[in-house]
Amino acid sequence: MSTNDPAPVPAEQRFAAYYADRPPWGIGRPQPAFVAAAGAIRGRVLDLGCGTGDLAIWLAEQGRIVTGVDFLAAPLEQARSQAAARGVAVNFLQMDALAVGEIPERFDAATDCGLFHTFDDSGRAVYVAALAKLLEPGSRLFILCMSDSEPGTHGPRRVSAAEIQAAFRVGWEVESIAPAVFEVVPGIPGAEFSPGGARAWFVTIRRTA
Repeated sequence: MSTNDPAPVPAEQRFAAYYADRPPWGIGRPQPAFVAAAGAIRGRVLDLGCGTGDLAIWLAEQGRIVTGVDFLAAPLEQARSQAAARGVAVNFLQMDALAVGEIPERFDAATDCGLFHTFDDSGRAVYVAALAKLLEPGSRLFILCMSDSEPGTHGPRRVSAAEIQAAFRVGWEVESIAPAVFEVVPGIPGAEFSPGGARAWFVTIRRTA
């Protein structure tokens, strides 16, 4: 970086700006990949980076016991209001995803819709270590993240299948990495992706130890 380059915008400020309007990922419903996988998402579920709660609330409506985590207050307020309006109980917590290992609970499953691809390499390692404290052996983690097959460089970091395998090489088994689509709100400047949505990976990972 040269001395004339602007300083990176902190993640909290960047995401707060998205939620001040309508974030590109705010489609108002769960991403289709999670709906398709719902039968495998069982028991006590931790929804990481839950935002306004679309996935967490939907899973609770399907009978799961759900805790949603996000680091911003504004989307969590919307999530709580939405859950109350729909008559479902979800435990929403405000905390940094890298600190979720401090939660004094264990979970049967965790969902990550668009969070994994926001981390740099060091953050990714901290995140995986935190998840290892929360998931019982045999529990599963479900991730929807941006694929390296999505053209361009704008938006989230692209993730390769090899990077996913490397991140979860110890204490986990990557059961599947399948091509998927990350639906986005059309017409938002700077969030133009492939037709029908950004190319993504839907990943199923089992905790082995």
